[in-house]
Amino acid sequence: MTVTLTFHGAAECVTGSCMLLDTGRSRLLIDCGMFQGPKTLKALNYEPFPFDVSRIDAVLLTHAHIDHSGLLPKLVRAGFRGPIFATRGTRDLCEVMLADAAGIQESEVRHLNRRNEQRGIKRVEPIYTTSDVEPTLRLFETVKFNTPRDVLEGVEAVWWPAGHLLGAASIEVRIGHGEDPLTLLFSGDIGSGRQPFLPAPAGPVGVDHIILESTYGDRERIDLELSARRHALAGELRAAKAAGGPLLMPTFAIGRAQELILDLLAVMQDEPDLATEIFLDSPLAIEATEVFLRRGWNADSGDNPFEPLRHAARLHHLLRPQESDRLERLSGWHVILAGSGMCDAGRIRRHLKRLLWRKDVTVLITGFQAAGTLGRLLVEGRTAVRIQGEDLHVGARIRSLDNYSGHGDATDLVDWLKARGSVGGAVILDHGEPEALATLGTRISGLGYRSMTARLDEVYALTRDGAEPVGKGRARLAPGQATRPDWHNDRAAFLADLNTRLQQLPGDAERQALIRSLEAALTTRAGTAP
Repeated sequence: MTVTLTFHGAAECVTGSCMLLDTGRSRLLIDCGMFQGPKTLKALNYEPFPFDVSRIDAVLLTHAHIDHSGLLPKLVRAGFRGPIFATRGTRDLCEVMLADAAGIQESEVRHLNRRNEQRGIKRVEPIYTTSDVEPTLRLFETVKFNTPRDVLEGVEAVWWPAGHLLGAASIEVRIGHGEDPLTLLFSGDIGSGRQPFLPAPAGPVGVDHIILESTYGDRERIDLELSARRHALAGELRAAKAAGGPLLMPTFAIGRAQELILDLLAVMQDEPDLATEIFLDSPLAIEATEVFLRRGWNADSGDNPFEPLRHAARLHHLLRPQESDRLERLSGWHVILAGSGMCDAGRIRRHLKRLLWRKDVTVLITGFQAAGTLGRLLVEGRTAVRIQGEDLHVGARIRSLDNYSGHGDATDLVDWLKARGSVGGAVILDHGEPEALATLGTRISGLGYRSMTARLDEVYALTRDGAEPVGKGRARLAPGQATRPDWHNDRAAFLADLNTRLQQLPGDAERQALIRSLEAALTTRAGTAP
């Protein structure tokens, strides 16, 4: 039996999780996620899949976040008709998340095509539409945690709690009949084990190979305990209120929004001088909250910690765009949460266009920001950005709290790995940026594990005691391209800087001189181009 594993996403980057496991008898995907980050990376979402969809027999899904599940409707649109195995919590969250993603696709492509037509640029089609979501949901088959499930002939899988999100799992895959199958463990996204809303990460002992996420593989985080986290949030609220304007929080709609609101309500109850109105401007987060209220029972704590969200007087749900627009009339101290968490889609961009220039505004980032995203640019200190074709000066206070991420830090990842016991073959690192992958790889190699780093579209042959690269498909990206700003980012930064410099020049003559020098450089460059 020849078993191969190919990494078609989340390799050398953090998003687009998608692995193709070929057992020799069947082919299945672990995750089918959407790429996020620079436009060059996101462009892969629009390309055909780098594998034959007709030969995929099943999908095993770790959790509902869009970078793990967001291309499932595209897969179905391309002809996939097999089962999609997931926990009940994951399935329920995918129901609202995929519908929202499809609606955003349609809306944003509609607006993009309007701009493209004005510029004489070719129209584009959405990756998928709302009509593709229901056929996708019909293919879901729900599984229970810690319970073996036959997913294909000769393939058994077990979903273990990952502690990252409601329903999130690590997936153990056992290939072959008998008492000694080849065993693989796909970590999915591993939580810290200190989140009060989630079970501690778990998993089997003594597997042959582990595919381990590395998002925070080069980082240690502090203040993850609930009281410390709320203390840090209270400090940010005090500073934002003192600045005089609203607090804008780009928010991941599934999991992060619900946790943030619980903490905001708790802080405002403890410190009444900080109390204000909280506006949740995210239809997806609002619908996802209903899933958390239904499915958020925590067996470890014996209750549903999300119950306070059911009747929170200060919390206002904004479902319709008109309700979002009315926030323009507000002044002074209030809090707005809007998606997306990396500032690259959704209603957050509207609020940033409206507020980012103001010095009394605070923007608080509370999660991992992939390279090339608007959120990452803000965290890195850009003083000018471009949003939907408009150049904006960044006058707002940009703040970041790293203690809300659903990912465990480097020590959490190592502790989870050590709890799995000895690994007969290799630990293959994925779902990380280069520095995180390299740092975590060095650390676990020092503990005696055989560490490898997954490369995009590379194929690995797996045996009980080893993993060897045996080939690579068509190179879809240049080395390192997935995790560095691309020419789109550079163009936006250049145009914003150019406009600033033109305004700073003393007069029109100097401005014309700068423009003429740039025109001359372009002409010279065009004349020497091959």
